[in-house]
Amino acid sequence: MYSHRPVLLDEALAGLAIRPDGIYVDGTFGRGGHSGAILEQLSDAGALHALDRDPEAGQHAWKVFTGKTNFHFHAANFADLGRVALEAGIAGHIDGILLDLGVSSPQFDDAARGFSFQNDGPLDMRMDPSSGVSAADWLARADEAEIADVLYTLGEERNSRRIAKKIVESRVATPLKTTAQLAALIASVPGPRSFKIHPATRAFQALRIYVNGELSALESVLAAAPALLAPGGRLAVISFHSLEDRIVKRFLRDAEGTERDVLTGQRLNSDGAPQLKRVERRFPTEAETDANPRARSAVLRVAERTAGVVQ
Repeated sequence: MYSHRPVLLDEALAGLAIRPDGIYVDGTFGRGGHSGAILEQLSDAGALHALDRDPEAGQHAWKVFTGKTNFHFHAANFADLGRVALEAGIAGHIDGILLDLGVSSPQFDDAARGFSFQNDGPLDMRMDPSSGVSAADWLARADEAEIADVLYTLGEERNSRRIAKKIVESRVATPLKTTAQLAALIASVPGPRSFKIHPATRAFQALRIYVNGELSALESVLAAAPALLAPGGRLAVISFHSLEDRIVKRFLRDAEGTERDVLTGQRLNSDGAPQLKRVERRFPTEAETDANPRARSAVLRVAERTAGVVQ
């Protein structure tokens, strides 16, 4: 039933410390790999709420999990988890939240979605194709400085200015409509590059993150998570590149609090907001990266909500 095995699956399940009667959230349903594994560990008294903004993910969820009365799918961006939790009556009662960031394998492998240059397809990149602006439409109207800034900031692309200049020059005669067009244009631009990855890799990452507002969505869900978790509840986040991981690492560090009681030495949360205690950091095994090269850059960070004081 669950043919797709997500990255760091066993480690994520262990990090969530799943209780059979607990309430869990899979904020990135994808094609249900994590959700299916979580459901297998839940009794009828437990519940799983899954979110995804991709309409295809929603169709898959209802097809695969029909009849699962303890499974609830929400067609929503995980940035809206606070609203979803309030409407579902689970805010403050969630025992575990899982976030598997980035693009799911089915999205990446479907040329029609435009996430990859491995197979030619429309230059779209939207996780929800029914809303927002596609990568092609944005590149057709953004100015050179804005394109360069996105490529450098979100893709750490050292050749960002030259690529942006080439895009603006070329689109006058030939609008960029496909992934192969854009990849070929980027490859034709001289400048510094890594020989370990395709010249278009960083630019495609940057455009995808920008088009989908991925970093702002991540910041929103992280800010909401502590108050949504029950005391002792776990937050598990799998990230795949340094931009995501820096945001997660910084958030978890700050969520532990900085002030200490002068007598006990305990860290205190002066504003009364819930705190998180960092539990562990895990990486894929060599066996997993051999079987799935996309797992190479993955890192899992797990934290636990405390009762307000971190020992």
